[in-house]
Amino acid sequence: MLHKVSAYSPASPVSEQGLHRRLGLFEVTALSVGFMGPVMAMALNGIGIANLVGKAVPFTFIVSFVGTLLVAYAFIRLTRFFTHAGSVYALAGSTLGPRAGFFGGFALLGTYVFFAACITGACAVFFEAMLGQLGLTMTGGWWVLVPLVVAALALLMNTRESLTTTRVLLAIGFLGIIAMVILAVIVIVRVGGPVSPVSTGVDLGSLLPSGAGMNAVMTASVFGFLSWAGFESGTSLSEEAKDPHRTIPRALLFAVVLAGFLYTFIMFAQTIGYGTDEAGIAAFAGASSTLTDMSSIYIGAWFAVLISVIAFVVALASLVSSTAAASRLLFALARDGFGPATLGRVNVHGVPAHALYVVLAVTLVLVLGLFLGGQGSIEVYYWYATIATLCMVVAYGMTSVGAIRYAISRSPVPRWEAVVPVLGLGYLAYVFLVQLVGQEPPYTYFPIIAGVWCLTGLIVVLVAPGLADRIGARLTREELE
Repeated sequence: MLHKVSAYSPASPVSEQGLHRRLGLFEVTALSVGFMGPVMAMALNGIGIANLVGKAVPFTFIVSFVGTLLVAYAFIRLTRFFTHAGSVYALAGSTLGPRAGFFGGFALLGTYVFFAACITGACAVFFEAMLGQLGLTMTGGWWVLVPLVVAALALLMNTRESLTTTRVLLAIGFLGIIAMVILAVIVIVRVGGPVSPVSTGVDLGSLLPSGAGMNAVMTASVFGFLSWAGFESGTSLSEEAKDPHRTIPRALLFAVVLAGFLYTFIMFAQTIGYGTDEAGIAAFAGASSTLTDMSSIYIGAWFAVLISVIAFVVALASLVSSTAAASRLLFALARDGFGPATLGRVNVHGVPAHALYVVLAVTLVLVLGLFLGGQGSIEVYYWYATIATLCMVVAYGMTSVGAIRYAISRSPVPRWEAVVPVLGLGYLAYVFLVQLVGQEPPYTYFPIIAGVWCLTGLIVVLVAPGLADRIGARLTREELE
């Protein structure tokens, strides 16, 4: 019977493959939170939602929160029994078989790589915004300089001891969260006070559908769901965590729940901060960076500068998280026989440095390719985010299917729990359909790109069954007692 399965033993601080087991709950949570980039999400993701649902933006994030919990169940439940640096690769492989694991892992690798390119674009967006708040501009080839600098910083941080890196991410993430919470509290207090910039007051109706149709809310919840993208990245540290069977699932749940309450609170403050009348909703939907707007209106220009600086640093932290997760997944795949053997080795700090070099090189090629093609940093952000999301839905779906099969098999998980990943799978299917229906070029091309990536992984499995056999042998040896 499958149960509590990994190569981990409390007596050994180093895994069989040389990864150091030193990370606790907060360090693993930091990677997931850092990947999600709450400041980026709160500065950008509510704008499009306001266009669809009006003042019901906070309610929409509550719906997205529920959908994310349904999807996260599969990861949280399965990591109680399976621990492996390969994340979806191992979770799907251990429950559905090695070929399904490889396919899911390959899709997740595309998610991480495209998200790394997307976040590099976000770094450029926020760097430009930061300069604008400081009254400065850069001309000429600044768009080349920023990706190169942030990639170098990500390389520097990720090739050090993972304990140090994750603690830095934790500090940066909490700095951004504290700044947003302070801003949100001030907005709510001023809106509810005798002298308010808006006339609609603290409108609790924004926590309800408020006249928005459920079809619009469900469609908008897809964009809210993207704010949690990368919550599972902490699973890539499964072989570097202390007591991973307890640490990893708790860290994932903590990251999802923390983000859920934070996002709802911040979006409530932003919605009432703009005002819930027609003019306020139009201002919200037409904003370029809501956190900067709120800072200027409710605190002052100096706080807007501070927020813009923090947003850039948080974007950098998110890049560090995404490239760390991608490198560890590539490491796990190469270690099991896919790709050059050197990608499956670690450096003296226990970090898969060669895999990291490849991830960063591909990220720069993707970003600079669009820049050289005449696109701006905002296109880099949104285009690669869309492709990454489509790959992510496939990867998450494989894990949900694995959780369903594990629950209905002779496992320690009660069979009735299968209903949760079934609902999560339904939500993922809805997310995928929203990305396909009603889109216009170039967004109509992105499902093709994501499909080609995932199909490549499927072709590898079909034409190289021996590879799947080797992966299966390793998973059996490491994941079963």
